[in-house]
Amino acid sequence: MASPDALQTPTLDAEAPELIQRVTEEGGYAFSTMAALAAGGDLRAAEAAREMAWEQLHSGPWSSVLPVWRDAYSMACLHVAKAQYARGELKEAFRVLDMGLIMGGTLLRKDLDAALHRLSAETANADTVAAKGKDEEEGAQKSASGRKANEVDEAEVLRALPRKSLSCKLVARRSALSLEGFLCDYFLSGSPVIISDSMAHWPARKKWGDMEYLKRVAGERTVPVEVGKNYLCSDWKQELITFSEFLRRIQSFDGTSDDPTYLAQHPLFDQISDLRKDILIPDYCFAGGGELRSLNAWFGPAGTVTPLHHDPHHNILAQVVGRKYVRLYPASISEELYPYSETMLHNSSKVDLDNIDETQFPKVQELEFLDCILEEGDMLYIPPRWWHYVRALTVSYSVSFWWSDCGSSCPS
Repeated sequence: MASPDALQTPTLDAEAPELIQRVTEEGGYAFSTMAALAAGGDLRAAEAAREMAWEQLHSGPWSSVLPVWRDAYSMACLHVAKAQYARGELKEAFRVLDMGLIMGGTLLRKDLDAALHRLSAETANADTVAAKGKDEEEGAQKSASGRKANEVDEAEVLRALPRKSLSCKLVARRSALSLEGFLCDYFLSGSPVIISDSMAHWPARKKWGDMEYLKRVAGERTVPVEVGKNYLCSDWKQELITFSEFLRRIQSFDGTSDDPTYLAQHPLFDQISDLRKDILIPDYCFAGGGELRSLNAWFGPAGTVTPLHHDPHHNILAQVVGRKYVRLYPASISEELYPYSETMLHNSSKVDLDNIDETQFPKVQELEFLDCILEEGDMLYIPPRWWHYVRALTVSYSVSFWWSDCGSSCPS
């Protein structure tokens, strides 16, 4: 029986024999041997098993990785974390468990979540007691200084935006729009709209402006980030860093280089439950009778760009902290936006709105579009397959809610 002071892994304990058998049947004899030793607390064997599973995850395209190896990776991460926890190496255990969540399968998800919850509680208790008074005293000052930092000169903003920005038709703006009004006036017609005054009750609206709060609830967690101008550039890359390091990069980024660090399209709220409690699913996401498909974070400094692309689902982009510029083109002119022919990039445009090659794309400048500045507390509805370009004007924390309607998710 496991010690009550050890990390408890009931799902792993129950599923391990069958999982090891499945790995063995796929040729993972060495992994199975190391996993058996790891179950007895052998850290070196656990690390070896994790390395073997990691190699399998990178043996080819992600879509070709057998699910059993993703579950095997989760198993090895749990064994490593349990050994590290027993040695008091909590930071190391945090990282390994997060890697299990990010790269592993679903079989052992409950154990990974429970272990991370326990580590979070243990590391937060002492810090919370010591920091509470200081945080309350400094909270208003931090929030005010954060807002001041997010104030921007409109002329400076215009110089950074693509040509013709804010000179054509602006996205409609509605305050506290009712669900019926949203459904009738925008959802059914497939028209974008900004909805203001509908997020004031979110805890995130008060909490996320405080850097110390974010460090306290998520600082030790490992997250995947993008580094570079955007995913279409040759020098773009991905890294795994702690959330504290990510926040440090945001604070230190001065906008003069082309290598901002961006936490983009990541299911952060599945990974870190304390941040999930700070946001609410907008009622608008239930329009059409479909289901929520994904809930993603988009955190980064001023100057981060998501290039022109489209998505297959209905999308509410909620602006929690900071400001963003968004430009939208209707789905009806897709071919005039020169989409890539490659399968992986078919929903992205070859047109770089920040530097349009008018020789290669002579008619793009004449295309009509909608655009807007998304302010703190705004939600932007982006209909399916509408092309959109997004640029952060300040430090920016956004949340996207993708959902399908009944017509795309329900049997006819």
